[in-house]
Amino acid sequence: MRPCDLEKNREIVFHPLPPGQVQRARVLLEGLDGVAVTVAPDGNRLLVSYHVCEYTLEGLETALASQGFHLDNSLLSKLKRALAYFCEGVQRRNVAANEPDIKSQQAFMKVYERHLHGDSDETPEEWRGYK
Repeated sequence: MRPCDLEKNREIVFHPLPPGQVQRARVLLEGLDGVAVTVAPDGNRLLVSYHVCEYTLEGLETALASQGFHLDNSLLSKLKRALAYFCEGVQRRNVAANEPDIKSQQAFMKVYERHLHGDSDETPEEWRGYK
């Protein structure tokens, strides 16, 4: 996976009412490190850019909804949102799966050392030094 695949450009679509919520949401999101925010020309959408290992669309939208912002709940917006949530979740799990798990590797090595796996020398001790 290329590193640029982890940089996301998404849109957050707001309900037209109450007015002014897009600008308030922009100010809140601009305060987050690693999030770039611009208002779309139609005035009802925010265009956000972020790294998927640091933020997710679901996390950003959940935070906004908990602060009282009203997102667009049309069928198309819900479908786009669900697809983005799913894809980002899979990417985050895949990135985490690619990180080496040192503790489990060490545990496996200890089990392997103690397990009879057929790599032992069956020559009696007294014959090993015999030349």
